[in-house]
Amino acid sequence: MEGYILEWLNLLGRWVHLVTGIAWIGASFYFVWLDNSLREPKMAEDIEQGVGGEIWSVHGGGFYHAQKYKIAPPELPQTLHWFKWEAYTTWITGMFLLCLMYWYQAEIYLIDPRIMDLSKPVAVILGMLTIAVGWIVYDQLCKSAIGKNETKLSIAMLIFVSIAAFVLCQIFSGRGAYLHYGAMLGTIMVANVFFVIMPGQRDLVAAKKEGRAPDPSHGIRAKQRSVHNTFFTLPVLFVMISNHYAMTWGHAYNWLILIVLSIAGALIRVYFVQRHNDKATPVPLVIAAVLIMGVAAAIVPKPSVPSAENASASPAQLFANVEAVMQERCAVCHANSPSQPGFSAPPKGIVLETTDDIVRQALAVHQQTVVTKAMPIGNLTQMTDEERALIDQWYQAGAKAE
Repeated sequence: MEGYILEWLNLLGRWVHLVTGIAWIGASFYFVWLDNSLREPKMAEDIEQGVGGEIWSVHGGGFYHAQKYKIAPPELPQTLHWFKWEAYTTWITGMFLLCLMYWYQAEIYLIDPRIMDLSKPVAVILGMLTIAVGWIVYDQLCKSAIGKNETKLSIAMLIFVSIAAFVLCQIFSGRGAYLHYGAMLGTIMVANVFFVIMPGQRDLVAAKKEGRAPDPSHGIRAKQRSVHNTFFTLPVLFVMISNHYAMTWGHAYNWLILIVLSIAGALIRVYFVQRHNDKATPVPLVIAAVLIMGVAAAIVPKPSVPSAENASASPAQLFANVEAVMQERCAVCHANSPSQPGFSAPPKGIVLETTDDIVRQALAVHQQTVVTKAMPIGNLTQMTDEERALIDQWYQAGAKAE
């Protein structure tokens, strides 16, 4: 029953996280586009009213006229929409999922004894520290002298996140390391909204109501953090989907893959932001494509060397040995009724109980146990390198049962 409840909590939490994430990212992308696409107002009265830029657009069968004031309108409107709950709800649901899967079930998804044999409490505390330290370091960098120069700040942040990626991959399972890296960046993004962007907006509104000049530093800081958020977005989205692609986090150099793909994601966003100003150069996009293709080429799997015992085995003997490995190492989770605590159904619907099951899922078995070595998850059942080589030999020989 516990596994069934966890499945439903996971489903509902992920659903809400996805919906609110789309709303937050969509709004963020829209306002970045809007700010970079504004043109000088055409009407003299708009300029006199303090309008600093405007743009016309068409969508859904209607025309829209967006205007941005240099500071504030002469009078505040009765209804003023604030963009904040999209960010807050995305973070809350993301943390809920992190707690549910990677902290509550740390022994499955977060801890890998082959990397570091952590106790569950220690692993969870380290995960919490990762998220907190990430925000503190980033915020202090922005407030320091380095933060006054975007080039220096970008280099400093690249060094910091690279160190974080490397350290996390030396502590947690690859999957757990990637998700905590993403949670760190996601927390930085929402903390920017909560601690910097929203206070700046509240001060602007309060200044208008009180008839005083607003503090321009709030707007400068908010703009800086908003721009940072847009460049963090694609790396965070990559991490969100990475758990489906063990070829990345399951690789021996998973930390380097994470760094390179994060850079590629940020560069892709740079290109699209440049397009808003009609000043786009394909250089960032080309570099990103080269980086992605380079990763793909570098991690092409290499066949393992079979043991002397299995080298001369017949196809039937090979399969019999593989079937025994499947029953001992894999079927505890990949069964119609899993015996592994925390699972109410076979992961991804893959069942490995019968001969037909194993042969039908040969490609997935080979990919997950040999190519990426991501399965068994956290190596809970302690599959050996010799057993992985056996599976590879069987697969290369045609993945037959006889």
